[in-house]
Amino acid sequence: MVRSAFVWRVTIEILKLLLEALVSDGILNKLEEESILEGNPLRADKRSLIDTVRKKGDKACKITIKHLQIKDPFLFSQLRLNSDPSAQQGEVMHQIP
Repeated sequence: MVRSAFVWRVTIEILKLLLEALVSDGILNKLEEESILEGNPLRADKRSLIDTVRKKGDKACKITIKHLQIKDPFLFSQLRLNSDPSAQQGEVMHQIP
């Protein structure tokens, strides 16, 4: 499960960088960013990011995956994500049972 691996492996620093990048790209707004970071245990923050991006559709998922590849190439490769956005289809976000 990619979601579980992401939740356990992504660091708070990378999580914050992803959030900043997604706000900059207009995928998330500041309120969503604050909501994800505010008052949740770290694992809940990570789950919340994935769940929020999933609800925004494939384009948001692909952009998130692209940012993860740039911000943390090691985690990207550990999660075995595809760097080709057309082949990815938001897999990291859509493999949730």
